[in-house]
Amino acid sequence: MDSRYSRQVRFAPVGEAGQRRVREASVAIVGCGALGSVQAEIMARAGIGRVRIIDRDFVELANLQRQFLFDESDAREGLPKAVAAARRITRINSDVQIEPVVADLDASNAVDLLREIDLVLDGTDNFETRYLINDVSVGGNVSAWIYGAAVASYGIKLAIVPGRTACLRCIYPDPPSGAQPTCETAGVLAPITATIAALQCADALKFIATGAVDASLTTIDIWSGEMRRLDPPARDPQCPCCAHRQFDWLDGARRAPISLCGRNAVQIHERSRPIDLHDLAERLQPLAPVRSNEFALRVALDPYELTVFPDGRAIIKGTNDTGLARSLYARYVGS
Repeated sequence: MDSRYSRQVRFAPVGEAGQRRVREASVAIVGCGALGSVQAEIMARAGIGRVRIIDRDFVELANLQRQFLFDESDAREGLPKAVAAARRITRINSDVQIEPVVADLDASNAVDLLREIDLVLDGTDNFETRYLINDVSVGGNVSAWIYGAAVASYGIKLAIVPGRTACLRCIYPDPPSGAQPTCETAGVLAPITATIAALQCADALKFIATGAVDASLTTIDIWSGEMRRLDPPARDPQCPCCAHRQFDWLDGARRAPISLCGRNAVQIHERSRPIDLHDLAERLQPLAPVRSNEFALRVALDPYELTVFPDGRAIIKGTNDTGLARSLYARYVGS
């Protein structure tokens, strides 16, 4: 066995047999931000055979506080995160096959992008994409995926193995309603994103090397020091996804339609998601100029303008890029 991984091999639960399985495995990282950038580096250093990095965004200076793979030159060049990550990881471990994919994972490409992947690590910023990953996994295209999220000083992670554990819709039958705290509005500490990503990777390596799964739901507040490890959530015998095989996000039935609406603007429809505009205005006012009334909220995000309506619909002016529009919506309104 390559001496590069000797310390990992000497860890008895992995051993040489487990390391061989690690070397033969394929992992997809969906979202290469605060969580995904740490996941990508850990997986590469562990010797995962193939790592596919799927991300729609570009490196910005504000990313560098918590997104460990990137540096100032990546931000100056405005490199796609997947490309910048691939360049860095190639220098870390040239034996790992890195596949950068600059794309927004959606119902039209999810099965193709996650085909022949053993495990998915969730580095996303919205529940829509997580439900999509869950549909693809439960549908039989991915053996397991590890859900994770972090905002402010709080984070959560959960391993999901279809047929053995609860799926995401067993736990969250529907997306959270209303505007949710985001890293843009509530801030985020690098230690919590690194901690959650590390825990996700530990679950991934355990599953790949040994087939074991820890289905406990773990939450951590890095500021207060509180950590809770809850019993594995029960499978829902009436779950629309894993029990009744309804893949609403993969089939497009539950995907929020996104359409271009005029010149240099994108409209996002999320009509089943009411937004408290007053609350959203209070959260955004420290960040950018906000104008709001009972009918709409407008926030100037130079060079963009985001208009949010009470039913969750939004218009993003200043771009025709639907992936960028979704990213701005997730960043300022929530997932």
